Amino acid sequence: MKVSRKWLQKYFDKELPSGQALADAFTFHSFEVDEHEGDLLDLKVLPDRAGYALSHRGVASELAAALGTPLKTDPLRAALPQWPRSKELSVTVDDSKKCVRYVGAVVKGVKVGPSPAWLKDALESVGQRSINNIVDATNYVMLDIGQPLHAFDAGKLRKDAAGKLNITVRLARADERITTLSGDACELDPKQVLIVDANADAPIGIAGVKGGKAAEVDASTTDLVIEAATFDGPTTRRTAQKLKLFTDASLRFQNRPSPELAAYGMRDVLALIQEIAGGEIEGVVDVYPSPVEPKPVSILLERINSLLGSSFTAEEVSDAFNRLGFGIRVANSTKGGSVSFTILPPFERTDIVISEDLVEEVGRILGYDRLLPAEVPPLSGQPDQARFRGVERMKDQLVEQGFIEVSTQAFIKKGDIMLANPLDKKKPALRTSLKENLDKALAQARHYAPLVLAPGQKPRLFEVGSVFQKEGEYVELRMTETVKAWGDNFPTVDNLSKANLEEYGKNYQPKRYELGPFKPFSQYPFITRDVAAWAPEGATAESTFESIKNAAGDLLARLELLDYFEKDGRISYAYRLIFQSFERTLTDEEANTAMERVSKALENAGYEVR
Repeated sequence: MKVSRKWLQKYFDKELPSGQALADAFTFHSFEVDEHEGDLLDLKVLPDRAGYALSHRGVASELAAALGTPLKTDPLRAALPQWPRSKELSVTVDDSKKCVRYVGAVVKGVKVGPSPAWLKDALESVGQRSINNIVDATNYVMLDIGQPLHAFDAGKLRKDAAGKLNITVRLARADERITTLSGDACELDPKQVLIVDANADAPIGIAGVKGGKAAEVDASTTDLVIEAATFDGPTTRRTAQKLKLFTDASLRFQNRPSPELAAYGMRDVLALIQEIAGGEIEGVVDVYPSPVEPKPVSILLERINSLLGSSFTAEEVSDAFNRLGFGIRVANSTKGGSVSFTILPPFERTDIVISEDLVEEVGRILGYDRLLPAEVPPLSGQPDQARFRGVERMKDQLVEQGFIEVSTQAFIKKGDIMLANPLDKKKPALRTSLKENLDKALAQARHYAPLVLAPGQKPRLFEVGSVFQKEGEYVELRMTETVKAWGDNFPTVDNLSKANLEEYGKNYQPKRYELGPFKPFSQYPFITRDVAAWAPEGATAESTFESIKNAAGDLLARLELLDYFEKDGRISYAYRLIFQSFERTLTDEEANTAMERVSKALENAGYEVR
């Protein structure tokens, strides 16, 4: 969520601190800050707070609580006007679970044109493009208080015999189609919700996602139908995903804003449209069959401090709730004399449902840095590390012999112990041996060996890990090839529960290995090619290497000498070239082209390519 410091300032009398100070306040109390540059902050608003915080008003309320500075004005606490009921518009909602609330208004006599400079600047400050004064008004209110809105050209809708417009919110029919404002032709399915011009039985919008081209507001528009609704979050999310139409509106609806917000959005957008585009409000229709009421949540002070590991007083906790704008009733509990808080969250805080939600609010507002330090339980004596050192000694000696340690997952297709809820249904059992997975790791290692190992070197792998058999859980050592044992008492059995690892690791200190510089690797496959040539007099393996490397080009990932031999006073060198890209999968044609350059360069230098 991109927010503008200048936009936030309208909610405060006191001058806000710098962008960095705001970023710190958000980080420690509300949101992660992905980035901030000057007066623009990009906040990471998680789903639990997105129902109210995907708006400048919501962010301002969080800032007020964090800084302990009250809001100058709060649009969600101001009274709503009493609009006349529209005589020219009716609204029908087929399923109140898919559309909890639908507020529609008719505005007549507007003048569509460019937006005033202040409105353009506000939208552009958070990365929005100005379209016209009507569309900009709906976008501004959405970004300001969080309610998505849409404006239809009333003149493009059909009237019934009585001269009335009729809007229906219903499920799409099979094979029904709509062209959106952005020109996308969408084929709909019966699980998606539409806004429909009922008189024409024609879709004019995809509910909660995007408006349709058929009722687009343009320079010729004079009359409007304004929509402020609350659509079902999961339905909106699935529709946006299916159609690949991810909009600011769908993002907000899928996070379930309060249906109470719709009326405030309608109030603000009607006032703004009249201010910048003129027009008269003919009337409003509000379909809201099951109003949602906030429910109180109670918690004991003792419970808050117990879960947080804190020692907050009743006064401090009350202050936190007051800063958040919560309705609060404090009483002495009959249970042990602890103070009890009964909280009535404001309507927009749909995330406050259970007592643990209140605990989180107290912790983040008062500051997690004020929690009591963690206490580490005392240890009874020093832990015995001899067995660990035995395993580490064994690993170090295998590495010295040229082995590479791997760690594979513990899940397989068949085993003695089956998982009740497997992460991968194709591998529902725990491994009884390391062999199966280690064999697969070896096959993969052989494939990539030309990129990382010396010429002719075979990959040698080992793994130490738990296996799960009927008899119990054991630690197993397994290698891809056998080696002659070295050192006293080196474990040579598979089942390390049976090995005397304590004695083997006695007084052993694990070695520290110096790591070389990191080299990134490509995720794309490589192609290998070989070339052999009789060298001219005076040529060496090094000069041949350089000739091939220079001619092969930038796609050459590795070059190695495979073989050489002498005959009749001449030397033949054979090299392997490995081609790979960091950007794409190479084609055989690209590798062949590179090899043609290599052959030509060698021939020009006097080599006889075999």
